[in-house]
Amino acid sequence: MAEACGVDALAAQGPGAGGHRGTFDPVAAPASQPLHQLLHAVTVATDLPVVAAGGLMTAADVADVLAKGAVAAQLGTAFLLADEAGSSPVHRAALTDAQFTETAVTKAFSGRYARGLHNRFITDHEDHAPFGYPEVHYLTSPLRAASVRAGDPQATNIWAGTGFRAAKAAPTADIIAGLV
Repeated sequence: MAEACGVDALAAQGPGAGGHRGTFDPVAAPASQPLHQLLHAVTVATDLPVVAAGGLMTAADVADVLAKGAVAAQLGTAFLLADEAGSSPVHRAALTDAQFTETAVTKAFSGRYARGLHNRFITDHEDHAPFGYPEVHYLTSPLRAASVRAGDPQATNIWAGTGFRAAKAAPTADIIAGLV
């Protein structure tokens, strides 16, 4: 379908990606197909260049997806602690806080599936959170902002991929140099 629309490239987003899911159907449960399987399926189905994303944090991760047919690797969580990142002090601290041990896919903060650190807000609200982006996003925005002002990572979205523990505080140039 994308090829018929004339796109120049495709992004294959694996389940380890942080933040909102790239999807056509915002209420469909996010796919759990591992990135390497998704990348293979996409590269054999099209001649378009494919960018691999989702859970990539290290030079070995980048080399692996390039060896499996991606033309590029897209990383996000790897840069959340970069000196130039716009992540809040609460977000940055949570990424290195030992109390956070896992991520979760949730719709509680925005009304659309996204992956972030599993915190109290997700535990308390995911089961009854409605779909409804961006309305839920606007509804929870004041609460999330107050949580950040209070320095409380338990009531705000801390978007991050599954590899968040490998994020490093450093200049972006140094992080990139370590990936190539």
